[in-house]
Amino acid sequence: MTLAERLGEDLKQALKARDTVRVSTLRLARAALHNAEIQRGRTLTDEEAQEVLRLEARRRREAIEAFRRAGREELAHREELELAVLLEYLPRPLSEEELRRIVHETIRRLGAHTGRDVGRVVGAVMREVRGRAEGRDVERLVREVLGSGP
Repeated sequence: MTLAERLGEDLKQALKARDTVRVSTLRLARAALHNAEIQRGRTLTDEEAQEVLRLEARRRREAIEAFRRAGREELAHREELELAVLLEYLPRPLSEEELRRIVHETIRRLGAHTGRDVGRVVGAVMREVRGRAEGRDVERLVREVLGSGP
């Protein structure tokens, strides 16, 4: 079963259960996937679908931060609920320790030593983790390890 099919089946179950948060989140996710398919002119692979869902999850995280800064806790809570639904369809993110290990291995493998190597290392790590870590976290760790501040 593809990721899109799973979303459709889960939407049916959420409708039957009258789970309004889940229904609205899954509908938005399916719409985002549909829009991406229209843009590409073809059906998405599961990896491409996951990338679309990662983007939706990132939007939720940004909205949570913005609502909290504005003192709108009830809206932040709603976004957190939606984020939790989206995360069910994405691979488990790497822990800080797992990501740190990958960064160290990549730096060793590439022979990186200075801040000039940050971009090359970040690119290699991002290819390896394939959406299981945020780029800003990878860059922060690479800069930390290579000793080149922000």
